Amino acid sequence: MGLLDNLKAKLGPAKDKVGDLAQQHEGKIGERLDKVAQAVDSKTKGKYSGQIATGTGKAKDALGKIAHKDHPDGGPAAS
Repeated sequence: MGLLDNLKAKLGPAKDKVGDLAQQHEGKIGERLDKVAQAVDSKTKGKYSGQIATGTGKAKDALGKIAHKDHPDGGPAAS
């Protein structure tokens, strides 16, 4: 077993845990991203609004992919 195989084996449970937490708290995390984006935009006096909005959107997309990785349609898990 190579180094990468060992790493994958050790990181697998952590990756699953992150996905579960992201799914449970997706709404709260999204709200916090918006709040941070507003604070940064305010501190920069709107100078980087476009970049902040783009970054926030990409972060939310990544969060959605992590939270719904087990579902091919990208929808939430059936409870």
